[in-house]
Amino acid sequence: MFTGIVEELGSVRRLVLQGSSGKITVRARRVLEGTKIGDSIAVNGVCLTVVSLQPDGFTADVMAETCRRSSLGRVKPGDPVNLERAMAADGRFGGHIVSGHIDGTGEICAFKKEENAVWVTVRTKPEIMRLIVEKGSVCIDGISLTVAKVGEQEFQVSIIPHTGAETMLLQKKTGDLVNLENDLVGKYVERLLGLGMTGKKPTVISGSGTDSGSRTGAGRVGNPVDIYGSESSGNRAENEVRTKHSGLTMDFLRECGF
Repeated sequence: MFTGIVEELGSVRRLVLQGSSGKITVRARRVLEGTKIGDSIAVNGVCLTVVSLQPDGFTADVMAETCRRSSLGRVKPGDPVNLERAMAADGRFGGHIVSGHIDGTGEICAFKKEENAVWVTVRTKPEIMRLIVEKGSVCIDGISLTVAKVGEQEFQVSIIPHTGAETMLLQKKTGDLVNLENDLVGKYVERLLGLGMTGKKPTVISGSGTDSGSRTGAGRVGNPVDIYGSESSGNRAENEVRTKHSGLTMDFLRECGF
């Protein structure tokens, strides 16, 4: 588990791929402190397992799924990379919950300076955009950032000088790819609600006091039939599955303190 607070800018020493998998060696210094073989280090947001250590770097395996999901298979020797060790149990939680499991890539569309900050616009696919929430969190190349604006096909973040200096995001150019990880809590909520099964959001009936809903409990908040439609308008089994997911979601949110 990571927090998206980059500890160090490393650089790629070499990437050796056979087909779509292989090994990457990264030159580093700070993230080597206390690191052992088998430990995890996020490289541009990708969680990798250290398989060997050198005095000034480390080597990790890269599997085909990593190359499919991320831009890691495209790096070249000398390219800078954001590095973060897995979070210690007694560490500060400075960013947000980051798993290091990339959901996909986005393309940088524009940079725009505004006083001391730089606005970065990233375009990505709909399945990632649907979990991008204004003022929510997103991880870009391993950096925990706040979403400032959301459009139909793109979103924007605003980079402060410290983030610009300590990471490689502002070294990118328009057209470059970045690794994206959606907020983990949002992904679990979507899954537990069953949105991932149908691709449709449930219809919530606010309650008008009329008989336009189901035969019993129409418009009553928390009634599964009100949220997902009456039994006559949909499949009974699907409604039962969704109701179960809704209950699990509420339990999950309560455990998270919401």
